[in-house]
Amino acid sequence: MGNDVPNTTGKNFTYILQMKDQIGSFYYFPSLAFHKAAAAMSYLFLMGILINGRGLNGAFFTVEQGKTYRLRISNIGLESSLNFQIDGHNMTLVEVEGTHTMQTTYSFLDIHVGQSYSVLITADQAPKDYYIVVSSRFSSKVLTTTGVLHYSNSNSPVPGPPPGCPTIENDWSLNQARSIRTNLSTNGPRPNLQGVYHYGMINITRTIRLANSAGQVNGKQRYAVNNWRIQCEDIADAPTGGGIYLGTSVLGTDYRTYIEIVLENRERIIQSWHLDGYAFWVVGMDEGEWSPASRGQYNLRDAVSRCTTQVYPMSWTAIYVALDNVGMWNLRSEFWARHYLGQQLYMRVYATSTSLRDEYPVPKNALLCGKAK
Repeated sequence: MGNDVPNTTGKNFTYILQMKDQIGSFYYFPSLAFHKAAAAMSYLFLMGILINGRGLNGAFFTVEQGKTYRLRISNIGLESSLNFQIDGHNMTLVEVEGTHTMQTTYSFLDIHVGQSYSVLITADQAPKDYYIVVSSRFSSKVLTTTGVLHYSNSNSPVPGPPPGCPTIENDWSLNQARSIRTNLSTNGPRPNLQGVYHYGMINITRTIRLANSAGQVNGKQRYAVNNWRIQCEDIADAPTGGGIYLGTSVLGTDYRTYIEIVLENRERIIQSWHLDGYAFWVVGMDEGEWSPASRGQYNLRDAVSRCTTQVYPMSWTAIYVALDNVGMWNLRSEFWARHYLGQQLYMRVYATSTSLRDEYPVPKNALLCGKAK
């Protein structure tokens, strides 16, 4: 909650967050203009990849031989998917944005914009220093930075150049993404009452296909979803074709329904999408065009539940969403330039109830603009 007041000059904002019963690692996305500007500028001035705000070998982590450590890794960049590795060490994935995962071991891990992972590493190698390597993925120019994993009894600095990493390969990354699955044998809170029902056994009441696109409007670069740069009233349930139009997109949905959203990427760059207020099941992803027959390859048993998912170039990703949270929720590209220039929409979850248990009214001191004002 924010203590917003009409005149913000010289004022501070205090956010009180109640963390309820959800486990895991999450990236807080700033939604106010000044917060976003501050975060963006810190990246724009540096024009590179940082680990905990530091450049080449600036991030230094000391470990003791034989001990196991949990690393929480988030990609909070502006647009680049990242590949993460620790030279000579395997990583065991244990959690993705609030979901306990099957404990699969990886040498490299792709982390897309806005995503968070928890991994376990064991300091079981010879006592010396090892490179932590983070490189951009799916980019024409590969950016790389390094940190240092330092054994407390090490007398040897990191040797020579850092090891290489994957940079372009779609299939490798796609197969890795499919290998990330929910650990159904673990205890603990699960999103959307998974302990009561299984997501793959519920009938879908609506399918919504959303395709990203880029183009010029009045001589200016714009980005869109289903050809609209964010239409008053409802956005279409499927791509309409044609050019990009200006407007304000709202996707009307109903409370307590269960929907399928297919994110279609018809461009040759990777995409990353985030949905506010919800965790969703990533049930399928593949190259090419989606069709109803694509459902035959969905994972309806142990797909991972998360709030941000990638869509590979010329590919699609399908998610299932249980609409149990009334309100207006932002569905957006996590690429900041695309988000700012129109590649987003709002999902309005309507309820007939007027109970404050379901939705609070707009605060009287809310700052209004545009038509709302």
